Amino acid sequence: MKRKIPVKEYGMLAVGLMITAFGIAFSIQAGLGISPLSSLPYVVSLSAPMTVGVATISLHIVLILLQILILRRQYDPIQLMQLPVALAFGSLTDFGVWMIQDIQPNSYVGAWILCLIGILLVGIGVACQVVAGVVTLAGEGFVLAVCRVTGLPFGGLKILFDVTLVIAASILSMVFLHHLEGVREGTVAAALLVGMIVKKIQPPLQRWFHEGLSTQENPKR
Repeated sequence: MKRKIPVKEYGMLAVGLMITAFGIAFSIQAGLGISPLSSLPYVVSLSAPMTVGVATISLHIVLILLQILILRRQYDPIQLMQLPVALAFGSLTDFGVWMIQDIQPNSYVGAWILCLIGILLVGIGVACQVVAGVVTLAGEGFVLAVCRVTGLPFGGLKILFDVTLVIAASILSMVFLHHLEGVREGTVAAALLVGMIVKKIQPPLQRWFHEGLSTQENPKR
C-alpha cells in the first residue's frame, strides 16, 4: 500500500510557520524584546553579517546536529525533516521582517501594541504547528531528545532551554553590542503569554481541523 502523504497537515504547518514568522517580525519592529527561541538568532544577526532568518536557520541546524549526537542510534531519520522546515521558517522570517519594515512605533504604547500583535501571532502560529502534528521543530526536538536520554520532564527542560537561550542572547548582546538587545520586557511577556494563547486556541482549532479532515474523507456524511 502507498503511504498517504498528509497534505492537509503540511499545509497547516506551512500556515503556522508563516504566522509565527510574521509574529517574530512584529516583535522585532516593536523593539521590546522577542520570544526566547528567537532572541539568540536576533542578537547574532545584529552582531554578524547575516539576517535574522539566516541566524535562525543556523541555530536550528546546530540543534538538529545536537539531537543526532545525543540520541545516536536512537535518532529517527524522519526528524531530518526539521531541516527543510528550518530553511522555510528562516526564509519566512526574513520575508516577514521585509514586509513590515516600514511599520514603526511612535511611542512606548505603540511599541507595546506591536509587541502584543507579535505575541498573539506567535501563539496562533505555534498552535497551528501543534495541530498539524507532522514535524517537531528543532527547538522542541532538542528538548525531547534530552528528555529521552535523561528521563526528565519536558516542561521543566523546556523552561531551562528557553532561559539558557535568553542568557546566551543577553551575554552576546552585552559583549558585542555593549547594550541589551532582543531581551526586554517583551521577552518576559512572550514567555508568559505565548503558552496561554496556544492553550486557548489549540482545542477549537484542533476540532475544526479534524472535523474538516473527516468531512473530506467521508463526503457523504
